[in-house]
Amino acid sequence: MSDNKDILAAKKVIDREVEALEIMKNELDGNLSKVLDAIEAIKGRVIVTGMGKSGHIGRKIAATLASTGTPAFFVHPGEASHGDLGMLTPEDIVVAISNGGESRELSDILIYCKRYNIPIIAITKNADSTLGKAGDYFLRLPNDGEACPLGLAPTSSTTATVVLGDVLAICLMERKGFSATDYKQRHPGGKLGAILCKVSDLMHSGDEMPLVDEDAIMQDALIVMSAKMLGCVGIVNKKGELEGIITDGDLRRWMSPKLIEEKVSNVMTKNPKTIRPDVLASEAVYVMNNTGRGITNLFVTDEDAKPLGVIHIHDCLRAGVS
Repeated sequence: MSDNKDILAAKKVIDREVEALEIMKNELDGNLSKVLDAIEAIKGRVIVTGMGKSGHIGRKIAATLASTGTPAFFVHPGEASHGDLGMLTPEDIVVAISNGGESRELSDILIYCKRYNIPIIAITKNADSTLGKAGDYFLRLPNDGEACPLGLAPTSSTTATVVLGDVLAICLMERKGFSATDYKQRHPGGKLGAILCKVSDLMHSGDEMPLVDEDAIMQDALIVMSAKMLGCVGIVNKKGELEGIITDGDLRRWMSPKLIEEKVSNVMTKNPKTIRPDVLASEAVYVMNNTGRGITNLFVTDEDAKPLGVIHIHDCLRAGVS
């Protein structure tokens, strides 16, 4: 019985917060574009500030902006009053967050911004509040109460603030044409870095590539395979195009006393699977795992079938790509 009551209460909270988001969506107007224009125009950074729950969300907004191509950081209004105002410059823009718009702790930042002509983006539900009036730009939070049954705990308002921060970040991403490569540069570690890793980031290139000419004999190929230690050798024609590949598996299948005298063109697998350098490494793993009996190497080639490198399954696994 209590389970049903809890689920009903949970659904009521979700419905209440969805309702607040719908209100905010329907109230979006030209102010959003003005704010985006203002952020794009600055030479400095976006400084986000807020007190209490607004501050916690402000940290998240600043982090999201910074990771998606808009330099930003959070300044706590209490610390600002004790020296951190020096972090603000006339080339910056301040995003100040307060649901009701009357957080006293913001007063020193607002005064400082006015003194040094630093633009303020006010995020609040009340345009007539102290913050609303101080803002050079205004983004409205839905004035529709909270999901809290007492109407006190920040719930719907904080959800709306998080979403509004995401709106700013994503709109700026789209304006700038922010790419997956740009995103990876800001997320080199962890699973995100691995997911966005490209073949060109992991491949062995230059002198590390095991290559022999199509007229070579297997003795030459074995020497190159042993020296490069990638478990394969690529066969190239006179134009420098990849004609085939010889792997450890091919050696086992061709094992005989006369193997070293065979021409590589007789032993090689013709028209081997290849991959482009700008493809995600995860796609290379998929190709290796789903090519017939499975392979451990892929030659990386350009549009003219000329080898640029070799990627090995172990390189992918070490990088966390699977």
